[in-house]
Amino acid sequence: MQLSPGKLLGMKRLSDDNGVFKMLAVDQRPPIKNLIIEKLSIDEAPWEKVSNFKKLLIETLQDLSTAILIDPHFAVPGSMDSILPRKGIIVTLEDSNYDENEYGRISKNIDEWSVSKIKRMGADAVKVLAYYRPDAHKSILDQQKDYIQKIGEQCKIFDILFLLELLVYPLDNDKFQTKEYIEMKGKNPTHVLDSVKEFSDPKYNVDVFKLESPVNPKTIQDKDINLFQELGQIAQRPWVMLSAGANKNDFKKVLEFAYESGCSGFLARRAIWLDAFQNYPDIEKVKLELEKDGREYSKEISLQADKYAKPWHKHQSYNKEDVRFPFRDHNFRYNYKGIVLK
Repeated sequence: MQLSPGKLLGMKRLSDDNGVFKMLAVDQRPPIKNLIIEKLSIDEAPWEKVSNFKKLLIETLQDLSTAILIDPHFAVPGSMDSILPRKGIIVTLEDSNYDENEYGRISKNIDEWSVSKIKRMGADAVKVLAYYRPDAHKSILDQQKDYIQKIGEQCKIFDILFLLELLVYPLDNDKFQTKEYIEMKGKNPTHVLDSVKEFSDPKYNVDVFKLESPVNPKTIQDKDINLFQELGQIAQRPWVMLSAGANKNDFKKVLEFAYESGCSGFLARRAIWLDAFQNYPDIEKVKLELEKDGREYSKEISLQADKYAKPWHKHQSYNKEDVRFPFRDHNFRYNYKGIVLK
């Protein structure tokens, strides 16, 4: 699987010198907004408060991260001046307000945003979160597949990395219903595995998967290593783990199983900062907690990644030539095609 020049540069920008991803996600919208609403007992979280919290996360934790995932609503306008110049940048494209009917969820882009706009602003990668249930109605599955395939095609055209995050979700007829963004009880590992299997098809042009644990982190057992190994085999490309609201100890256990199965790092959120947020709206206490426990935990999972994660360029989907610059002769200027604007 030969990497094109832009995608190769993107992989290098998002990882450390050894090819390991230690990425910080601050693209959350409802999770942060809802926490602020709850803490302040208000109906809507002000833009400034959401933006300022994201900026605090970036300023406090970015030096321990290889890349940062940001959103156009809050983090891009509120934090770009604070991001270190050599930090990898991933921009989220999906709208957190997905469409939903009795058959399932349908993803869509943030209004007025596109792959071309993310490329134009100088980001290294496009990230899309797609809710997916392999057993959902065919009309829902077809729309999700079409949406992701079009994003992948655009990323190929603009030669920018495509990072796909897949999450299962409750359907109306599920026995165990849960709140948004919380791991489902009685989670079916097959839903996770079959979702990854579908989008590992080359037609989707996915470069890196951001994956959830195939089992609820709170109930993970030693025998579940088999599920993680199957996950790694199905992915067929570099993949990282998301924290999905798991607590610190549970997420470290998930990472342990993932690294044994070929995972190349993490793209973490609440596992790092949620404990500190409990001090909100006392920003000074939040900052102190982040500087202490948040940074300490970031160091712990970074050391874990250093020791056990598989460098992305050593993934079995690549050979030595695939991870080298693809055009190494005088014909480069002819062989590397540009975008034809109509």
